[in-house]
Amino acid sequence: MADYQQTMQNVKCQILDLWMDLIDEKLNSSEYFELLKGILLQYFGISKSEYLHLDKDTFYPVSIDAAHENITQGIPSKLLEQHLHQEYPFPSAFVDILKKKYDFADDVIVLREVNQKPFGIIIVQETADWKNFAKTKYIHDFEMLLSRVIQLIQKNIRATYEQKMNIELVRMTGIFHSSMDIDRILKALLHGVRSALPKFESKLILSNDQDRHLTVDTHTFDYMSERSSTIEAFVSGDMKIEQAEDIEWCVLNAPIKGRQGIYGVLQIFAPLNYVFGKQEKDLIMHIAETSGNALENAKLYHQSHRLVSDLQLINETSHRLNMKLNQEEMLLFLAKQLTKSFNPDEICFVLKENDVYQVTTESTAFFFENESKPYLKYVSDHFDKSTDPLFIADFSNLIADRVSLMSMMAIPIIIREKVHGFSIVLHNKPYFFSFDSFKLMQSLIRHSSLAISNTILRDQLQEMVDRDHLTKLFARKYLDRYVEVSMDKDEGGVFILLDIDNFKMINDTYGHQKGDAILVTIAQHLIDTVEGQGICARWGGEEIAIYLPNQTLLASIDLVDKIVTSVPEVTTPSVTVSSGVAAWQKNLNHNFHNVFQNADIALYEAKNNGKNQFRLFEMDDVTN
Repeated sequence: MADYQQTMQNVKCQILDLWMDLIDEKLNSSEYFELLKGILLQYFGISKSEYLHLDKDTFYPVSIDAAHENITQGIPSKLLEQHLHQEYPFPSAFVDILKKKYDFADDVIVLREVNQKPFGIIIVQETADWKNFAKTKYIHDFEMLLSRVIQLIQKNIRATYEQKMNIELVRMTGIFHSSMDIDRILKALLHGVRSALPKFESKLILSNDQDRHLTVDTHTFDYMSERSSTIEAFVSGDMKIEQAEDIEWCVLNAPIKGRQGIYGVLQIFAPLNYVFGKQEKDLIMHIAETSGNALENAKLYHQSHRLVSDLQLINETSHRLNMKLNQEEMLLFLAKQLTKSFNPDEICFVLKENDVYQVTTESTAFFFENESKPYLKYVSDHFDKSTDPLFIADFSNLIADRVSLMSMMAIPIIIREKVHGFSIVLHNKPYFFSFDSFKLMQSLIRHSSLAISNTILRDQLQEMVDRDHLTKLFARKYLDRYVEVSMDKDEGGVFILLDIDNFKMINDTYGHQKGDAILVTIAQHLIDTVEGQGICARWGGEEIAIYLPNQTLLASIDLVDKIVTSVPEVTTPSVTVSSGVAAWQKNLNHNFHNVFQNADIALYEAKNNGKNQFRLFEMDDVTN
């Protein structure tokens, strides 16, 4: 017995020395137990042992060898409950349960608190020295010694951990309250989580209205692909834990929330069937909520600056669009504003012409290629049925075709409560545009719609002034201005005056309706014939004028001859025309009244010579 008493004394002394030497060291439970295993080997020859700590109704191993499997190697306490309150030696049934997990288990020591409540067990492989020692009265002293020492070790580890967490939380809180840098806040959040839970994986999922230019590894929240527990946490604002057997993880979802909203979800991945303790859950929620408040403050700060910037942009845009720009100038300016504000890869403007959507020339080249057709069809089909704008985070989820540009914003151009067209911006990354960008684009297009509407009305009014109502040819006043401008900038030109022969007889014989129809037919025929060479205008009554800038008298002969010859062929009843042609040259100092008069003289000559012909007013006559 004396030998075992000395053994017990030696063990006490060595454990005390071990404690004193390592009290200031930052060791974890498994590292401490490795040192205790050395004592078991030294005094009892035990080469295999394992310490299982009771946590959340399960005994988990803490050894280094089992650290990565400690969850799956756990033993539910209910399997051992009937034996835990017995005294040593324990029945073989107790050891048999342990052997199912640890084949070396021959004996067990139950570690108890002062109130005799078990908090852990040590499984050992039995040796002759241990077997003999376990028969002595000192086995109970040994149990008490290990219980006290391991409790002190765990208390020290908890204190060290709490001190580390407090330092980390103070550091995080300092960053959260001092920084308006969203990137820095998120980095501090992830660093804090990984420091607090180093054995677990973590993932940060943010809502779609966050900054698209973060350097932190984050994921965008997507209702289409997130787990139901993640969506539930995001919507409810409560922590949700899921034992996800399909991915073989226990997933904790902690909402990142502020006072005004929820901005994302912090996911923690633990081994399947792991049970998070209250302390762990409280810590995770504290980090998530503190970071949520900091993120909200930073967002509000940036939002206030962005609102000022957006208002300035809207004001600048409205001011510029109200400067009586034409439609082309307006859309070019708007494209510049959209590029500056949203940094898209592609921009498009589509306007209705005769109830058909047409891509305008101010759009990027992409929208004139076949690759753009799925986007244009999807958006045009939508706006044929609705006036609601489109905000699409990932276009590839909506159609079967393979597409290269994922993010889309499409805003209707509404004029007099009807969709007159739309604007599209695209980016190759999904979830690129924020909801704030979407609201800003709506505001820009809404202001632009009013300006475009005014431009269209102004153009329509000008068209009514510039065009003859019946024939849709240019009016005489427009022709006067056109020729005057040409005589200022061009080197020469040709003026052609046409008169329908015997037109009064047509009206008297067939009626004025038929006479009007003939006028319209001839007008359209002239437009088609002269296309690209000059303009046609109704001069008055049955007279029509054609002006060809930068044209010579001789060069115009073929065109006039073609007109005189073809008119009888396109009219029903067939009518003929007479024509007078005059030209001007800059070096002869003519004004447009001279040119008109000269053409009228030539027309009079054609009429007097039998009609259905043309006459030229020669330049020699002009100089006389």
